[in-house]
Amino acid sequence: MVQMKKLLKSKKFYRKLLIVSAIIYIAYVFASQQRVLDSYRAAERYYLQQVDVKTAYRNSLTETRANIDSKEYIEDMAREKLDMFLPNERIYVNVIR
Repeated sequence: MVQMKKLLKSKKFYRKLLIVSAIIYIAYVFASQQRVLDSYRAAERYYLQQVDVKTAYRNSLTETRANIDSKEYIEDMAREKLDMFLPNERIYVNVIR
């Protein structure tokens, strides 16, 4: 009991306690910062993926705009959107039963 009282009164004990608590606090801060950095990296990957998707969509729109006046594009749109066909053209319909 007397030895415990001496230990608690000594400056070395408090110094060691302060060092250990500082190390624990630094480790806690490092771990929490690592989680925040991981969430930022995940957000960055998501946004980079979205940029790639939008870039591909923009490129397809640019190609469409370049071909919009061509005869082939007008024919394709008439076939797909309006179900129009050339005269004397044979149309085959697949009927699945």
